[in-house]
Amino acid sequence: MSSTSEPVHLSNNHRDTLLKIFQHPSSHNIEWQAVLSLLGAAGSVEELHDGKFRVSVGNETETFTRPKHKDIEVQQIVDLRRMLTSAGYDAVVKELEEQGKED
Repeated sequence: MSSTSEPVHLSNNHRDTLLKIFQHPSSHNIEWQAVLSLLGAAGSVEELHDGKFRVSVGNETETFTRPKHKDIEVQQIVDLRRMLTSAGYDAVVKELEEQGKED
């Protein structure tokens, strides 16, 4: 079963954020604003009430709550990995890692 959308071209900042999301062990300094920017480029972001955001990437839609601090939480990283993997961005990460981020 194929995804209805292919991964889009990302800016260098978006690529860096994507790599941080897929980094093992998880990075603890992934800024919320950088994640929102990446998700807006990869799909759509709709701000709801009470600091919540409805995000759609590929066939996945998820609601995220704005973190209390500037960085996202570990569970959000897990959810983002699942969502971005489903949309094919894990292949983008592998390609970037193979290129050494030099594009």
